[in-house]
Amino acid sequence: MSVVDSDSARDRDLTIWGVLLAAGTSNRYGTENKLLESISGEPIVRHATRTLVSSSVDGVTVVAGYQADDIRTAVSGLDVEIRVNDDYEKGQSTSVQTGIETVCKHEADAAVIALGDMPCVASSTVNQLIAAYVTEKRPALAAAYRGQRGNPVLFDAQFFGALLSVTGDSGGRQLLLSADDGAAVETADPGVLRDIDLPSDLRNLE
Repeated sequence: MSVVDSDSARDRDLTIWGVLLAAGTSNRYGTENKLLESISGEPIVRHATRTLVSSSVDGVTVVAGYQADDIRTAVSGLDVEIRVNDDYEKGQSTSVQTGIETVCKHEADAAVIALGDMPCVASSTVNQLIAAYVTEKRPALAAAYRGQRGNPVLFDAQFFGALLSVTGDSGGRQLLLSADDGAAVETADPGVLRDIDLPSDLRNLE
């Protein structure tokens, strides 16, 4: 497991794109869309989006699906582009594919994939992933806390084809775990493990 300083030099010859997955139906949460629930007066998805926008990625794509117009409103004013995944009910993999298709259009060298229901990740954690990618040349990375892998994750362009072929709700998890060169980047950020699945998860953050 690697530990990399987030202040490491950023190679500006590389294009690294951020993708926020925000298309799901929040079935486990209940009747409300958890991404639109509020923390400190702002929607959860806005917090998660701002993490990417405030990092050193070159651009951010938010993948919406369920209640896409409300997600668009929730992130309005942030420097992002919105892509709508009409097949969101078929699983998270369809949102990954929508995001990676956009990343490919931007001819990016790598993608940082983050989740819309993880509002506590620090932008410095994203920068730490990018620094590890630049300095260690590892093509598949996941942020970790106390030895446990979490999110976000980073994939080099060599994995884009495989990401476009994932199915169901696995997203890129199995791909990362099976990658020979995959690595966990140890951070001081417990937010990489904190997602909002149930109302009790939200109450624990408040």
